[in-house]
Amino acid sequence: MRIRAQVAMVMNLDKCIGCHTCSVTCKQTWTNREGTEYVWFNNVETKPGIGYPKHYEDQERWKGGWKLDGKGRLVLRSGGRAKRLSRIFANPDLPAIDDYYEPATFDKDILVSAPGGLTDTPVKKPYSKLTGEPMSIEWGANWEDSLGGDTMDQDPNLRGLADKVKFEFEKTFMFHLPRICEHCLNPACVSACPSGAMYKREEDGIVLVDQDRCRGWRMCVSACPYKKVYVNHATGKAEKCTFCFPRIEAGQPTICSETCVGRLRYLGILWYDEDAVLAAATVPDEELLDAQRGVFLDPFDPAVQQAARDAGHPEEWIEAAMASPVWKLISEYRIALPLHPEYRTLPMVWYVPPLSPVLDAAGAAGRDDTDADDIFHTIDDLRIPVAYLASLFTAGDTAVAGGVLMKLAAMRAYMRARTLDGTVARELLDGIGMTADQVEAMYRLLAIAKYDERYVIPAAHAKTAAALEDLGGCSLDGDGGPGMGGGPVPVILSTRRGQ
Repeated sequence: MRIRAQVAMVMNLDKCIGCHTCSVTCKQTWTNREGTEYVWFNNVETKPGIGYPKHYEDQERWKGGWKLDGKGRLVLRSGGRAKRLSRIFANPDLPAIDDYYEPATFDKDILVSAPGGLTDTPVKKPYSKLTGEPMSIEWGANWEDSLGGDTMDQDPNLRGLADKVKFEFEKTFMFHLPRICEHCLNPACVSACPSGAMYKREEDGIVLVDQDRCRGWRMCVSACPYKKVYVNHATGKAEKCTFCFPRIEAGQPTICSETCVGRLRYLGILWYDEDAVLAAATVPDEELLDAQRGVFLDPFDPAVQQAARDAGHPEEWIEAAMASPVWKLISEYRIALPLHPEYRTLPMVWYVPPLSPVLDAAGAAGRDDTDADDIFHTIDDLRIPVAYLASLFTAGDTAVAGGVLMKLAAMRAYMRARTLDGTVARELLDGIGMTADQVEAMYRLLAIAKYDERYVIPAAHAKTAAALEDLGGCSLDGDGGPGMGGGPVPVILSTRRGQ
């Protein structure tokens, strides 16, 4: 066993209101400069929809992620080394700017400088930020925002679900899906990079790009099934979400987490066995979720703790792993799920799936919203189909997706009964195999957790952050980078507490 630490994130989709604050603050922090006008390290999509870039989940088209060959071996969908090198100067599996969107700006001066007495109201016209020419805006990173079905029929996740997902107006559904780089345990982008510029940090698992080694071959863009690697067209270098590692090193959460209005993001440390990653990525689709959970190690196991000490991890990391909200949501409560585990990258950004108003739905159907059987039976009739959630988070396994929704529904019903009249709904607890203490702890974490409970970042980072200031900044701090080549990026040591 080779024990490793991974900084991981869980997002509770029930709490996402689609405000895009996370996207804006990430954009202002990391991609507000020349060459990154079209780049969003964090974006919020409306599902169902085709996403950003368009149809990024269609791996038959883009050939991202991994697959099993005829002998059951794990291979990149984009091909082996020889195939990638043969088309290194002409890669056909790349999204075009129209798949992202052509960024625009506006001639705002006309609104304040137009002469008086005009018969027509001055209008600011859009201009391309790439060419400077007039243009018409036809797509954007959040073009589908809150449309709830306008592009539903084009969503790759709905293939084969026509009999289960109806397109009638009264059955239209939607929810918001925030996305960042998954910082995978088995990253396809790292394996596909010909120059070795993509790498996964040993100390915390964050995947980064060495700007000095990057040669702009763009194989990483093709290989990433989530299309979260971009090319800066001004520098010709690949760029991606850095998991805000300068903040993490200072003991602070990522900027998207810090500014999240809905407080839906959780950050923490997971221990995992590096030797088990390959085996977990090569199991059949129906076993992928259990296999990935099996890679994670119990932070309360004395043997795991000792292995972490033997590997040189400080005591603060061991304590942080035990307090990790990510561990609780993924492995203890088992309600967080990975995005598209069938890509076999073993993603490390997980999601608590959205639950429709199940208690209201039970009442509307004439069922008893305090009866366990009635609540569980209502799950199949919810506005957001279980089959669609399964296509996103469980490689199509509706039983697993439905089981998570049942836990969430039982938690709501149990807490409502306990709050209204103090009763303990044993039938609900028995139905999901959890104790009253577990359900109440899960409710607290999901609903009312404070700042220090949502973000458990090892104290060791804060202790060493001052020394990191002398190392010369971050992986994007070069010509055209967010630091504009102006020296080390300052690390803020203070943190806020008690929110």
